[in-house]
Amino acid sequence: MKFTQINTNDVIQSWGNSYSGTIDKLLNSLGIEGTILHLSKMIIISFSLAIFCFIADFIARKIILVSIERIIKKTKNTWDDVLIEKKVFKHVAHIFPAVLIGVLAPVLYEGHPDWILALEKISEIYLTIAFILTIVAFFKAFQFYLESRPFLKGKPMDSYMQLIRLIVYILGGIYIISILVDKSPMGIFSALGAMSVVLMLVFKDTILGFVGSIQIAANDMVKIGDWVEFPKFGADGDVIEIKLQTVKVQNWDKTITTIPTYSFVSDAFKNWRGMSESGGRRIKRSISLDMNSVKFCDNTLLHKLEKIDLLKDYFDEKTKEIESFNSGKDITHSANIRQLTNLGSFRAYLEKYLSINKQISDEMTFLVRQLAPNEKGLPIEIYVFSSEQRWAHYEAIQADIFDHIIAILPEFELNVFQVPSGNDFKKLSDN
Repeated sequence: MKFTQINTNDVIQSWGNSYSGTIDKLLNSLGIEGTILHLSKMIIISFSLAIFCFIADFIARKIILVSIERIIKKTKNTWDDVLIEKKVFKHVAHIFPAVLIGVLAPVLYEGHPDWILALEKISEIYLTIAFILTIVAFFKAFQFYLESRPFLKGKPMDSYMQLIRLIVYILGGIYIISILVDKSPMGIFSALGAMSVVLMLVFKDTILGFVGSIQIAANDMVKIGDWVEFPKFGADGDVIEIKLQTVKVQNWDKTITTIPTYSFVSDAFKNWRGMSESGGRRIKRSISLDMNSVKFCDNTLLHKLEKIDLLKDYFDEKTKEIESFNSGKDITHSANIRQLTNLGSFRAYLEKYLSINKQISDEMTFLVRQLAPNEKGLPIEIYVFSSEQRWAHYEAIQADIFDHIIAILPEFELNVFQVPSGNDFKKLSDN
């Protein structure tokens, strides 16, 4: 059996000649001749070409791509499902009409070089746009897939993909311009090279943003979900979006602050991620005591304080220690001996009180310390960590602690220092 090799170009050429001849016969049968014949023939051919493109697009989208999507959905892989979700194949379908125009135009418009040249350019531009959209859609799908990976969660993938999309658009735009002006893309690039200084100025923010994104990712400076505080821009809240040029922060009042990406490299900001990952939240607050109320404990005060369960072990230990030290000393002068103070007893009480609080972490820094006295009194600072990180609960824990501190101070015969108010002066005048 002898097989005859079929040339596709010859088949298309033969079909084109037959179709063109058919149109001529149809128009001649209608009595159309001359210039009107030529114009009518061009209109019919153009209309036919549009119908062919519509049919090709319909077949590609409704038959071929639907079949491909059904096959993909049956596979065990998940990454190919992302391609469907991000409509990558939808853009691929637009390539078929563009190819069809490029193939049929030289055949249908034979003898009309101007029409062929125009349609070939339209076809090439259409194909380039379809190709660009396909690539962009693919990278969007790729970004979505990467962001779903646990090890890349919170990374500024959008910044990198945004840069890639920008490069694709620029290259595609240059290629389209080269088609329109009928010049090589390299010639366009050469012309742009001479404008490099201007381009650097135009894309300065984009370049800085790209550099900032790389440094942010490389140094793990900030990621989506981090609580950041950026006083320069008035930002204090969670990072919700990291783009090539900007980072969006949702403040606690639900307002949005947009910060240039590069500012996270060039300016100082605070990232609270370490606190979030530590499992605790710092309580660092002090209360100022009136230094005039600090004194040695007399027997009456000691007897009252000894009834506090939290201080029993402290008093037992300190009493033995003090008695041992004072043995043989002249007790007629207080400077010769050691004595318990109401302030020391109060600090010991605070340590015990906080240690039994289940909402205070015992695995992190735990301090009750006395700060340097100043014109506003003697500060006693609590430096501990709550095991609760939620803002409202954290504030409630902190408030409960200091509510108790202020209320218990009179038991130790200590006074809180505060600037006199009008009510204080009124009491003095009444007396």
